[in-house]
Order: sequence, then C-alpha cells, then structure tokens
Amino acid sequence: MKISLFQGVLLGIFGLGAIIGLFVFATYTSSGGSSSAIGSVVIWGTLPADNMNVALTEITKIDASLKGVTYVQKDSATIQSELTSAIAVGSPPDLVLISQEHIIPLAKFLSPIPLSTLSVRTFTSAFTNESQLFTAPNGAGYYGVPFLVDPLVLFTNKTILASDGIATPPSTWEALTGLVPSVAQLSSSQKIIRGLIALGTYTNVHNARAILSALFQQTGVPVSTVSANSLYSVDLGISSGGGVPPGQAVLRFYTQFADSSKVSYTWNSSLPDSQSAFLAGDLALYLGFASESRFLRQANPNLDFDMAPLPQPATANLKSTYGLVYAFAIPRGAVNSTGGYEAAVLLSNSTEQAIASAATGLAPASLAVLGQASPSDPFAAVAYQSALYAQGWLSPSPFDTDKVFSGMITDVNSGRLTLDSALAYAERALAALLQQ
Repeated sequence: MKISLFQGVLLGIFGLGAIIGLFVFATYTSSGGSSSAIGSVVIWGTLPADNMNVALTEITKIDASLKGVTYVQKDSATIQSELTSAIAVGSPPDLVLISQEHIIPLAKFLSPIPLSTLSVRTFTSAFTNESQLFTAPNGAGYYGVPFLVDPLVLFTNKTILASDGIATPPSTWEALTGLVPSVAQLSSSQKIIRGLIALGTYTNVHNARAILSALFQQTGVPVSTVSANSLYSVDLGISSGGGVPPGQAVLRFYTQFADSSKVSYTWNSSLPDSQSAFLAGDLALYLGFASESRFLRQANPNLDFDMAPLPQPATANLKSTYGLVYAFAIPRGAVNSTGGYEAAVLLSNSTEQAIASAATGLAPASLAVLGQASPSDPFAAVAYQSALYAQGWLSPSPFDTDKVFSGMITDVNSGRLTLDSALAYAERALAALLQQ
C-alpha cells in the first residue's frame, strides 16, 4: 500500500517507540487516499457540544483538512431512536461518538471496521485495554476508533476533610469506611446532617450504575462476557469456590452505608442527589467521572475540592476503576463513510487526542499520549492514570441497566429479597436483556 504524504509526516512527528502502532494504523486506514478529501463530516455524540466544539476549533488550527467536521450533541436516552429514524430516511450522520454502554443497543446500526483495515495488533498497540470492548463478534473487526476515556474517580471536599484532621483521601474502601464515624454528622433522631459519601441507595446516588460496575469488577466479577459464537452471558458473582460469594460481598458493602443500624450509616433515600449534596458542601466525598470536574468548578466556584483515584480493595493486587471509553463508529448508510473514517483516524492521533482531552476533561484513549509525562494539571494527571486501568462491560441500554440495578438495591434495602436472591434475579434480568 502506498504511503501518503500525511502518513510520512506522522512518522516524522511521533517518537519511534510509541508510534509504530499508530503509523501502521495510519497506513492501513488511508486506502491510498488523501486526508484532504475528508469533506463534510457530521458527528453525533453524547458528549457536551461546547467542549467538543472547542476541541474541534483547536484541532482545525493544526489540521485544516478537518475544517468540514461538525459535532451535534444528542441525548444518551434518545440517540438510539434518533439514529434508527435517520437511517430509515437515508440521512444518518457520518460518525457517531458513543461509549461502550451503547454498543449493544446500537450494534445492528453500525458498520464494523474490518480487520483488513484495522488489525488486532495495530488496535491493541495503539489504544487502552478497555478499548477492546469495541471488538465486533465473529472476527468482523471493530465497532469504532477509540477517542477518549472518562474514568470514575473520587472527588473530595478539602475543607471538610481538613477540619476533621484527614490529610489525604482514602485509597482503599476499608479506609473510607473507617472515616464514617469521624466525618458523618447525625442528629439524635438519626437524621443525616452531613454525610461522608453517597452509597447504599440508587436513585439519589449520581453514577450508581458506574459505581456498582466498578465494585463488581474490582472483586473479579466480569458482569457480562461474550462467547466465541457471540452469545452473551451474565455473571454477578453469585457462586464462589469458597467463602462469601463476591457478588454478595459487593451488595453487602454497598448497602451498609444506607443501613441505620450500622456504624457505616451515612446516606439514605430521603437525601438529595449526591452531586447536588457535594456541591452544597453537605458531602465529604463524591464518586463521579473525571469529566465532571469542569461542571463542579463552574457550578460552585467557592467549593474547595480535589480529585483522587477511585479507592481499591485493600487486598487487591491490581488497580481497577470503571470507565466510559468513547469511540467513533460509522453508522450504516452513512453518505460520507470514507470521509468519516478518515476523520476518525486523524482525531485519534496523539496530538488531536491531547487537545480533545484538555478541552473536555476526559483522558485520551491513545497509549502514546498516556505514556508521555504526566500532565501538569493535577486533575488531568489523575484522569490519565485512571484511564490506563479503567474497565467496562457490554451492557443493555443505560436505562434498562439502571432499572435492573435499582431494583436489586431496593430489594435488598427493603428486605424483600436476600442478597443471593437479589443477585440471581438481577442476573436473569440482565441476561434476558442482552439476548434480545
């Protein structure tokens, strides 16, 4: 395959060690064409339009071939129906920027990138491990070109922690649990005046789906897997070779924070949304995605907060957090699929990903960027570090997953079901949804 001028420039710009994979990636994706022929490319995505437009504006300053790329923000809850309708009338976008949480709901509307264009070796050498969730079944290739990662992290109210003599944020869940008596403030009637962290309930815990996913995966529970014949199965850690099943351990740990009979009691369903409570200064710790740092700073400029990696189990040998990995996918029937793919390739390059990361608050999916020196911005440094060990799972739609997880937590808290029964019911519900 003939190497284009653009590919030659890439080879000269990037360092030899980190760029071998990316150069092969560029070689495979050029199809002998020129990036100047990208033309007009419309991207639909669920990331905020303001941040993405800032990124595209900065990127076009260094690569004018992307000047025809425009971004349209879509609601996560309606992007599937909107894309279906657009394909039906012959006017889909040229690319969709989605996370792994939308792969299964949207898979039949996407055109996988074949391995003859993007090889396994090239993909795995260029992008984070979590990016492999975009692997299409039966050797069909990849559903998208990875772009950014939004890892789950721990936000801390520095003022509250300092006033209680806590110098550093907890790095383990065990250490976090031990802080409840010294930080949480309860009235004589057990009314929560100030909480340590929002855990235990579901509907008023911002990012509850992500938090539970992280806890399951930190204990070795994969949640979902796919077989060689493309059949999905669900595992919530109901069984165990010995001792307490990991799924039960996760549910017991999570729900204890909303149990008024436990010393770890610090949250309940009568309280406001956890993000709002943290912004109001009524919550010492908040579990959120790295990208939320922008919103938190804007929503309350007087809030003195910091960001730290997600706590880990004290006995864990490997770090893990939940992350949303975003990739550019090509919808079926896209008019300018070639230009869309070329745009996705260019936007996945190191320089472009670094710009997009700075504009959005997310981390790059590119190993070449993550392997460079740590960013000077302390929040970005945590996001970069966490992106390297972020994990995820292939799930039903976020709405359907929330229904299952919410029911599971509610059943345990109300005493309607035991831990193992709630897990078994949730496992069957998720499996049914994945087989639809």
